[in-house]
Amino acid sequence: MIFMIEQSQNSNPLRLIAAVMLGIMVGSILFFVVALFIGSFNDLSGMHLSVSTNFAENVWSLILLIVLNIVCIAGFCWMVRTTPPSEPEPESPSEP
Repeated sequence: MIFMIEQSQNSNPLRLIAAVMLGIMVGSILFFVVALFIGSFNDLSGMHLSVSTNFAENVWSLILLIVLNIVCIAGFCWMVRTTPPSEPEPESPSEP
């Protein structure tokens, strides 16, 4: 129980919102990179893999996009929960 209280004190709502936004952006970029590599591999080998960047017409692309976004969001939220927030160092009084 103490672990849960300590863990919830580390998670600021703004940090969690930033983690979700960053997870969506990184997941989308990873989707385009993976689709690019699968497309180039498909052109070289002629395997006719059905993953493209047009996820409105292709279910496998949509599934890949959703999985990558969920993994990235979960990863960044985990990092927010396990990393303590940075706090400014207290200023020491300067002596003349």
